[in-house]
Amino acid sequence: MALVIADRVKETSNTTGTGTYTLAGAVTGFETFASIGNGNTTYYGCVDDAGNFEVGVGTYASSGTTLARTSILQSSNSDSAVDWSAGVKTLFCTMPAQKVMVLDSDQTSAANKLPFFNGASVADVTDLTAYGRSLIDDADASAARTTLNVDEAGTAVALAIALG
Repeated sequence: MALVIADRVKETSNTTGTGTYTLAGAVTGFETFASIGNGNTTYYGCVDDAGNFEVGVGTYASSGTTLARTSILQSSNSDSAVDWSAGVKTLFCTMPAQKVMVLDSDQTSAANKLPFFNGASVADVTDLTAYGRSLIDDADASAARTTLNVDEAGTAVALAIALG
């Protein structure tokens, strides 16, 4: 299904162990994880009063109102699933820092620049020319071949020039 990013989602859970979280309801003033949609994934954070934490990708299920720990990105347990003890945990939607593209002060956004990742979690920018934009906005392979002036085999198409 889809990755859904949502604001103001926060619930509690009494889940113990390393399994799927059973959600216990929204904190006052917040929405439930139901806003993510059944079968969809989201980025989540989970904390307890003892200082344990977990950040990951979770899959929401409306039956049983659960959030499965699909992938752990970071945690107080050496980036593995936290083995939660008894007590209330708070789960919320978040945007993990490692999943955000942020340019540093030397790479400010500007016209005709295209951000990209040049390595593991390293963002950069490159020039985006008018020709590059014309390729990016092509709706399908056929349109791209027309822009590139090639046939389906990638061979250049001959141009007929009329001399007057």
